[in-house]
Amino acid sequence: MDDVPWLDRTQLRAWVRLVAVLELLPGVLDAQLRRDAGLTHFEYYVLAILSESDERTLRMSELARLTNATPPRLSHVVRRLEDRGLVERLPCPSDARSTNAHLTEAGWKKVVEAAPGHVRTVREHVIDALSGEQVDQLAAVSEAILGRLDPSGEMAATYRRFDEEPGATSSASG
Repeated sequence: MDDVPWLDRTQLRAWVRLVAVLELLPGVLDAQLRRDAGLTHFEYYVLAILSESDERTLRMSELARLTNATPPRLSHVVRRLEDRGLVERLPCPSDARSTNAHLTEAGWKKVVEAAPGHVRTVREHVIDALSGEQVDQLAAVSEAILGRLDPSGEMAATYRRFDEEPGATSSASG
């Protein structure tokens, strides 16, 4: 037990607060979306990712990667969304072995309807609780943690998609 790098009081204080946020925030987001839009947070996330994709369509495997969902979990959620007419699954025209998920017009309307309440909830419980400097710090802290959780950058397309100003061109290669 002597070789365990135990957390000091300052580190423990930060850790316990982060755990509390990670436990409480999903419930707050879920409750608002269920009440106002009849969606879970994950369902909303799937719809939002599709809404931002070319032709509002992604291969199921890519959608699973972008949402960090296992294929069975994503398939279950997409089936529920299909049953509600919000998403449809179609054969992938470029790869017969793959299936695409496509956001229907009703799905688009649901995202548009749900987004304002979701943004208000995010503002109320996270963004507006912080100063501008703290928002920048939150982004930096999250980036540092993501560097450990996603060292290969496999999820980077999801969490870095708003890093550049609209219309800016990237000078990074690759």
